[in-house]
Amino acid sequence: MLDIAGELHRWCGEGRAFAVATVVAVEGSAPRQPGAALAVDAGGTVVGSVSGGCVEGAVYELCRAALESGESVRERFGQPGDHPGEDAFATGLTCGGVLDVLVVPVLPDARGRAVLAEALAAAAAGGPVALARVIAGPAGLLSRALLVRADGTYAGTLAESGGPDRAAAAEAAALLAAGRTGTVTVRLESAAGVRCGDPVTLLVESCLPPPRMIVFGAVDFAAALVRAGKFLGYHVTVCDARPVFATAGRFPEADEIAVDWPHRYLDAQQAAGALDARTVLCVLTHDPKFDVPLLERALRLPVAYVGAMGSRRTHEDRLGRLREAGVTEPALDRLRSPIGLDLGARTPEETALSIAAEIVALRHGGTGAPLTGARTPIHREPRGLGSVA
Repeated sequence: MLDIAGELHRWCGEGRAFAVATVVAVEGSAPRQPGAALAVDAGGTVVGSVSGGCVEGAVYELCRAALESGESVRERFGQPGDHPGEDAFATGLTCGGVLDVLVVPVLPDARGRAVLAEALAAAAAGGPVALARVIAGPAGLLSRALLVRADGTYAGTLAESGGPDRAAAAEAAALLAAGRTGTVTVRLESAAGVRCGDPVTLLVESCLPPPRMIVFGAVDFAAALVRAGKFLGYHVTVCDARPVFATAGRFPEADEIAVDWPHRYLDAQQAAGALDARTVLCVLTHDPKFDVPLLERALRLPVAYVGAMGSRRTHEDRLGRLREAGVTEPALDRLRSPIGLDLGARTPEETALSIAAEIVALRHGGTGAPLTGARTPIHREPRGLGSVA
């Protein structure tokens, strides 16, 4: 749901009635992961996607029905024939997977709309926020929600007693800190119409500010990499010590231009707490006086990716200099150099694509090999990036 927060925030501000369908569970191969959402307003306008097209029509009709009934519903979509007693909504996924979708009407006077509106506003502004919603449990609690902030405070309620709210908020805060979306289970202490100890499953959607990509070296390859980084959703900085090259005119799509020695800029960012486990560092300077002091620091940081441009001969020379500077072998093993995947790239745009492909493969545990003939999963479970030696 938070993946379409900008549009839904606008709808809330306009007082629109709408229904949101959110992927809450996936089995096997599926085009979208938990948290992906599609919304339909009372006029039939659609935003978002839950499947890349193969079940969108059926989900649209479920949203329209939810707006009419005012009731939340959870529906499963899989291969036709998988489930007995299929009805008109049992639309198959051509990829062979199974999606569970939660459809929630958000009416102007609905209970919990204020909580959803606050979560959507925070996510639309790019702030850190988690939204925890009941996706399985006792009747009457389906779709109840908690908004959880980065400091652990929360709004909304799952039940009349505070116990499950506190437990759910703590679980959601942990997922938010990791930047993850996932499910957690808490138990109710007491609530109207339910037994003490009944389990409740929550989908926790996390929204964090965009991850950072820092491109060191204001070279022609950097301009293409900036565009690729923006396409992937990164907040992109270009850093170079030469003011004549590091200009907004040469890199109009960059979020920030830093004129500074690369290692000094990295030190300042670390001191300011502006680097995290999602940050990627791309070193395109191709000059030992810049590369070595920068990489000496970068390889000791808990960032997601450190890549450096250069030939294999340059790479071997660079490794020798880094060893002389005291960088350990486990730290050197984190260096992706020569940077990028083997795509046969020649132009700046092709090189940027190879670097972006390596970053995505590392993020999701991909091999970079062709899918044709491979027996590896197409869609993998999300995983963390990088480690510190």
